Amino acid sequence: MVGSPKQTGEGPDAPTETVRVELAERSYDIIIGEGLLADAGTYLAPVLTRPRVVIVSDETVAGLHLPPLREALNRSGIRNDAIIVPAGEGSKNFTQLQSLLDRLLELRVERRDTILALGGGVVGDLAGFAAAILRRGIDFIQLPTTLLAQVDSSVGGKTAINAAQGKNLIGAFYQPRLVLADVTTLTSLPARELRAGYGEVVKYGLIDDFEFFQWLEKNGADLLAGSGAAMRHAVAVSCRAKAAIVARDERESGDRALLNLGHTFAHALEAEAGYDGRLLHGEAVSVGMCMAFALSTRLGLCPSQDAERVRRHLSEMELPTGTDGLGLAALTAETMLGHMRQDKKVTDGQLTFILARGIGQAFVTRDVAEADVKEMLYDALRPARAG
Repeated sequence: MVGSPKQTGEGPDAPTETVRVELAERSYDIIIGEGLLADAGTYLAPVLTRPRVVIVSDETVAGLHLPPLREALNRSGIRNDAIIVPAGEGSKNFTQLQSLLDRLLELRVERRDTILALGGGVVGDLAGFAAAILRRGIDFIQLPTTLLAQVDSSVGGKTAINAAQGKNLIGAFYQPRLVLADVTTLTSLPARELRAGYGEVVKYGLIDDFEFFQWLEKNGADLLAGSGAAMRHAVAVSCRAKAAIVARDERESGDRALLNLGHTFAHALEAEAGYDGRLLHGEAVSVGMCMAFALSTRLGLCPSQDAERVRRHLSEMELPTGTDGLGLAALTAETMLGHMRQDKKVTDGQLTFILARGIGQAFVTRDVAEADVKEMLYDALRPARAG
């Protein structure tokens, strides 16, 4: 079965799982486990064209994980250099892309070399896009160190930088050769970043896996408290779900858009916040998913109790479910719609929405009247305006 795991044990306590992303000659593995970076050379060597890599990381992650990674590569005889970029969403721009490309060329990176993206979604997107365009494409490998990156952005080959007009508008589909997801790295995350990544985990339950959502209701608190078994299980389930969808629709011409549940609203919120760090991506997705369920309820598609159940779980996990407290009090429905019209999924000027008939029953549609969206947004933003 596409995306099915190979395990060295059974169930959520298996120490290592491998999920295959089936894309013909561009297929690759996602290896999930604990302590993988310490043995990174063993995992990387079989997929390297030659034993030379350049690690791209950010200032925060490099201080935590770069030394043991380089030590592991050295033990395996893999020559390596490192390039450090500033941490944060602000690095996903043309300036940092140009700087990264210049540094890679200064290091005389060749087509047979490999870029390693060590970090969260920002590093993965920036390094992956650089790999896609440097010398018309060189190999890259994802070593995600955040929950959000392990369950979402490191898998599927989307690489991009932001523009003034919106998030991820300039990029390429470019698949990695390998994803090495060491859940041990998640224990070094600030609680807020771990919670933000959890927003993307919940998404997979809401799309088409009601049983996983139920599991999260019972085990989400343990995951956020640092349970290795819970983290491994959540990452593996999420990666299997994404791998299956990507294999069916690599370039988002069909049901891959399901992975954007809540994201049309989320990207608009991030654009309004100016990518300044006050709103993390997973936090925006949490609010966006609540909006998607609110719109589904307004349209008579989804039972109100399902929308409330989603909101309640996200709130219990201390994720935002509305715009109060996000510093966006001046945001209006009209401004939100303006941002949303720059969404990548707009077709012939028509907005694309991922809505739900219930938990685990998401679907893609363009048949939504803008008046209904505006009314939902007006209601959703009213508390923020009143405050």
